[in-house]
Amino acid sequence: MTTKVENLYLEAENDIRNSNFQEAFEKYETILYEEPGYAPAHNSIGWIYKTQFEDYKSAERHFITAIKSDPLYPHPYFHLASVYQDQERIEELHLHLEKCLKIVILDKAWVYVRYGIVEENKGNYTEAIKLYKKAILLTMSNDKIRDYQSDIDRCRIKIDVLKEDQEEVQ
Repeated sequence: MTTKVENLYLEAENDIRNSNFQEAFEKYETILYEEPGYAPAHNSIGWIYKTQFEDYKSAERHFITAIKSDPLYPHPYFHLASVYQDQERIEELHLHLEKCLKIVILDKAWVYVRYGIVEENKGNYTEAIKLYKKAILLTMSNDKIRDYQSDIDRCRIKIDVLKEDQEEVQ
């Protein structure tokens, strides 16, 4: 049986799909008034803060609350990682990803791809390739394997560009 809160949550999610963010936001607030620890509502309201208002502080607070409320609810882990990554808070991202590796329900390939993105952004292309390969080994999705292979190919191109630049200088 679906509860009143669950029904309201589903309505709010439908509002999100229809770009009715204000209506969704109000429904999530109503849910949190009724059930302050309802992780899906914290996650979704955090998503609205991040994507619609670019209010990273409020988004982060809701993602962290969602994780504390239900440590096995996966979505806030992904969104919190994007908050850290968007703000180039690399140390916090690394600590978060280490935690994510210990959460049973989280896709470990996703974690290694995030590590790879960090290394690629730092210009450590060889290390990024190793991490993308680790992600390939951990996924069962052919689509994801193709995506991760594209990440590897992109890093190899960057390595080649750097080699060409060094040869031109000499």
